[in-house]
Amino acid sequence: MTDLLYQTDSYLQEFDATIVAVEAETRALVLDGTAFYPGGGGQPCDIGWLTIGGVSYPVERVRKQGDNALHFLGGDAPLPAIGAAVHGQLDWARRYQLMRTHTAMHILCGVIFRDYGASVTGGDMEPLKGRMDFEFETMRAELVHAIETTVNHEVQNAREIRVNILPRDEAFKIPDLIRTKINLLPEGIAQVRTVEIAGLDLQADGGTHVRNTSEVGRIRVVDYKSKGAINKRIYVEVAS
Repeated sequence: MTDLLYQTDSYLQEFDATIVAVEAETRALVLDGTAFYPGGGGQPCDIGWLTIGGVSYPVERVRKQGDNALHFLGGDAPLPAIGAAVHGQLDWARRYQLMRTHTAMHILCGVIFRDYGASVTGGDMEPLKGRMDFEFETMRAELVHAIETTVNHEVQNAREIRVNILPRDEAFKIPDLIRTKINLLPEGIAQVRTVEIAGLDLQADGGTHVRNTSEVGRIRVVDYKSKGAINKRIYVEVAS
């Protein structure tokens, strides 16, 4: 089992670990701990570097497989052995942009759920931009402008962001914990990680976030589209 260090400290940029498995065919390593986010919930995986025995291996992709995180290495340097010590380093500039973007999406989700009662039907993001789909029957320019104004007001409110890991039974006592139209949490998950924007939003989430909404920066709604009778898509960008 890989200890997912990012779950409790999204600001961890470097870490030390040990190799517990090697997949030669795919050039993938399993570590006993990692700060690399393996992707999921619309947030892309992290990239960066692993230094092992004086050799720096680029980490081109990370993916969750069961209880483990697979780190796929680029280059053609010989693979290290099981038991070798590893020093990991994230591409921090990219990760921090994704943290700001993911928090921006939660602000958007929180505002729309609070003010309009609309559930999320989908979403995706890249560094400093993303899109989110909501259960709206209609969407107009005036509504989009009002949403943009309100989300930026919540950024300026400098709301604290809190992360907790709760037993499943305790977590599901929280009203409206699942903000997506479909519950994406498998039955077998015994603990649920929650992300709370104090006074605005609280939901189950596995991704990485900043500590305060003030770190997000200005959010701009750049487009919106109808994706069905009750499905409207909002595109946002976060100031660089």
